[in-house]
Amino acid sequence: MSADVAIDAWLSALGYGSPGTRATARAALEAAGLTRPGKQRLSSEKLERAAAVLGERFFLHCPSAECVSAARASGREAVPCDPKPACHSCGGSDNQRAAADFAHAFGHRRLVIVGGSPSVWEELERLFAGKLELRLVDGTQRRTSDHAKADLEWGDLVLVWGATELHHKVSMHYTGAQGHSKKKVLHVPKRGIAALLAAAVEHLRLKR
Repeated sequence: MSADVAIDAWLSALGYGSPGTRATARAALEAAGLTRPGKQRLSSEKLERAAAVLGERFFLHCPSAECVSAARASGREAVPCDPKPACHSCGGSDNQRAAADFAHAFGHRRLVIVGGSPSVWEELERLFAGKLELRLVDGTQRRTSDHAKADLEWGDLVLVWGATELHHKVSMHYTGAQGHSKKKVLHVPKRGIAALLAAAVEHLRLKR
């Protein structure tokens, strides 16, 4: 005799956390002939097929604007998920969600970040791979005014990450920019990638 699982608990674990989304998912399983109205449990041997049916039909998303957009563009039915790690776009990662929101709000291709550490740069490069071009500036190494000028001309936005190890002689090349370049520079005295990018998103929205 094969084992079985409680349908509601299984759907909740997949991310269909609210009664409404569970009802939507259950209706899809019933339409596929995998269960019937009133039945509370599902045979374990049907779980793989049931998961495939749901995956083909629905795109679970968290409240992030980028994740909502991804769900709507997927060709599948967009369904709010609970908990957030069930999101098919960001997987519940604060950094990944923040990067997706930033890329959605940015509207440009070139981002300069002054400050941070090698491990953080590696994470930023992973988060933005294929989404935009990054130029990461070591805030502990000497930077000439000509180098900074080139960065300011190249970038569409320059984030000066003040909560990281950042020498004043480096940051002043950017925060002291004049003219058009000055409008590109945002000083962010916050720790963590998610906080940095959230501040940048707020800045971009206020400029609109």
